[in-house]
Amino acid sequence: MARPWSKSSVTPHPPAYAERLLAWFDLHGRHDLPWQHPRTPYRVWLSEIMLQQTQVRVVAPYFERFVAALPSVRALGEARLDDVLALWSGLGYYARARNLHAAAQRCIELHGGELPRDFDALLALPGIGRSTAGAILSQAWGDRFPILDGNVKRVLARHHGIAGWPGTPAVEKQLWRIAGSLLPDARMADYTQAQMDFGATLCTRHDPACVRCPVQDDCVALREGRVGELPTPKPGKPLPERQCHVLLSTDTQGRVLLQRRPPTGIWAALWSLPEADSHADAQAWIDAHVDAHGTNARTLGAIAHGFTHYRLTMLPLHWRGVAPRNAVRDAADLRWVSRDELQSLGIPAPIRKLLEADLS
Repeated sequence: MARPWSKSSVTPHPPAYAERLLAWFDLHGRHDLPWQHPRTPYRVWLSEIMLQQTQVRVVAPYFERFVAALPSVRALGEARLDDVLALWSGLGYYARARNLHAAAQRCIELHGGELPRDFDALLALPGIGRSTAGAILSQAWGDRFPILDGNVKRVLARHHGIAGWPGTPAVEKQLWRIAGSLLPDARMADYTQAQMDFGATLCTRHDPACVRCPVQDDCVALREGRVGELPTPKPGKPLPERQCHVLLSTDTQGRVLLQRRPPTGIWAALWSLPEADSHADAQAWIDAHVDAHGTNARTLGAIAHGFTHYRLTMLPLHWRGVAPRNAVRDAADLRWVSRDELQSLGIPAPIRKLLEADLS
């Protein structure tokens, strides 16, 4: 196995930190999460990807539905991308689902349909970074690798008094060194979960419960009154605003016209509503793709949605009782979908909400 974490490569740290965290975990940690029973490499991997930027309470039902439909790496790799995106629909950050699918296919091609027990091989798979690879190895096999997700960065920055935004290479390198120095010799699966639980439930971003903290005795931020300052926030800048029209067309059978989005970019490969920058462009698109019988669109309520790099305001326009044109029937990226078929497609959450409200 490549590159296990070496104690000799870091500055020694008292082992009491891990011991105290494990003792707290035994009493207060989360022991009944669905991916813990059984704790297989596939289930650990899937949970780690789903938990990126998403809370446990949101992930749990998605995880159970996903593994019921696709119970193994091979099943995931052999599934259609549309089916994978449909199972993921509503969870957001859809690149995670596309990377899962691509990584599973790579595992079939290179690793006999299983996740490899090797740091470098895991890191080479789409969507798996250094922390995720460490989390898989430590939780699935008990191997001695550190993690450094958002929770752990926050905890270590406070406990060791590390200033500077953790996203900068210099600060991140320092936090990785600390994370490696704290690893226990045993119970790696529990220790990895303990770190995540501790950051999620006690050493939280706002109003951390310092009085109940198991490592408060040597927390630099607590001692120096800097808990509210650390970790140093990312330098902020206003998010740009964007606006577009989304075109909702329904025919006399109640079917809606969906368009598959491009393979890259926001909501890549999902089925959504066509977009237009202006009302005139929207009408031109409708005239070219459906027979609206000369009727005007009904304006629906605006929908605001935030992405990582910008905020989007969608202005829905609805044409009812339109007729499909032959060109639409032959287009690979356009599809008439009945209400019953919506659940089988990967559709962005705000678009699905609009469709369910309007077609109900």
